[in-house]
Amino acid sequence: MKSFKYLLPIVVLFSCNDSKEKEPPKPEKISEIVEVQAPILHLEEANNLAGLPLNCVQVEYPNKLNQTIGSSADLKTPKTLHPAFYGCFDWHSSVHGHWSLVSLLKQFPELTKKREIEQMLLQNMSADNIQREVDYFHMKHNSSYERTYGWAWLLKLAEELHTWDAPLARELETNLQPLTDLIVEKYLEFLPKLNYPIRVGEHTNTAFGLSFAYDYAKTVGNEDLEALIAQRSKDFYLKDASCPLSWEPSGYDFLSPCLEEAALMKRVLPNDEFKTWLADFLPQLKDKNFNLETGKVSDRTDGKLVHLDGVNFSRGWSLYEISKDLPEYAHLKNIANAHITYSLPSIVGDSYEGGHWLGSFAIYALNTVARD
Repeated sequence: MKSFKYLLPIVVLFSCNDSKEKEPPKPEKISEIVEVQAPILHLEEANNLAGLPLNCVQVEYPNKLNQTIGSSADLKTPKTLHPAFYGCFDWHSSVHGHWSLVSLLKQFPELTKKREIEQMLLQNMSADNIQREVDYFHMKHNSSYERTYGWAWLLKLAEELHTWDAPLARELETNLQPLTDLIVEKYLEFLPKLNYPIRVGEHTNTAFGLSFAYDYAKTVGNEDLEALIAQRSKDFYLKDASCPLSWEPSGYDFLSPCLEEAALMKRVLPNDEFKTWLADFLPQLKDKNFNLETGKVSDRTDGKLVHLDGVNFSRGWSLYEISKDLPEYAHLKNIANAHITYSLPSIVGDSYEGGHWLGSFAIYALNTVARD
């Protein structure tokens, strides 16, 4: 990627009725950096956030199937097609809704609705239901279904279960294993064929999909998947420079292409190599006066416009990942805190357009802060 420089044009306006030159518009002053306290996930907040997936993982409609229809025989209800992950509007949101419940139970065993959550997880993620999810991927038109966003969240769910020391976790992990294995196989098959990364700010972003899969591979010790993701990440991104962060966010983004890429490279490169790479890729991040305006949401009842709350959470977790173990980048955590705390108050009790998925983003961002 080439580096671009921008010059502010000086515009002089003339009027037939006024011979004086008008002053050119002055650039907006960059807002002062304010210290923002790191957000903490506590029991009360956990109970509130648990309500979001609880209110959708078994809600079948409205539903966006994202299905390729081969014949009229494929026209079935969401619950018939996806008996485990039919709720929360779409498959991937259902998957990370289940991840949210697992993550919250794991951290807060005293959750108010613990028993209800446990029964819901056991009911949805039964061995039979998971096998039918596997069968769906084997249908003629579904081999690339949810590539790679839904795949990434499925492996994040598997990772969360694997690291939870509880009998419930062992039962759910065992039930999920056939689908987990299938998704791993799909990554191993697909990544060697992907010639170019996908750099958008929505579902198909390659860096995001690789980050979560890499986390899973390291956690469970899958050396083949870990090595492949590390190599493909370097193939895709090692020569990148001068990422245009000022172009972000786009109007529907819920991921930052620049920051997701940097967070992935932080995972796969040794710290010294990463610092050299980052100095070329996003040199402005090292400036202690660097700031980044939060994404602004104009209408939280609009399913696309509310994506900007997601970009705030994902920027938060990416900035924490980028700055981890790098004292010279510690100031980025304050920017992350500002992004998370901007959107956090808006997601509970708001419309279904955001509520069916944003809780997962908030929880993952808060978990990232807690691990720092």
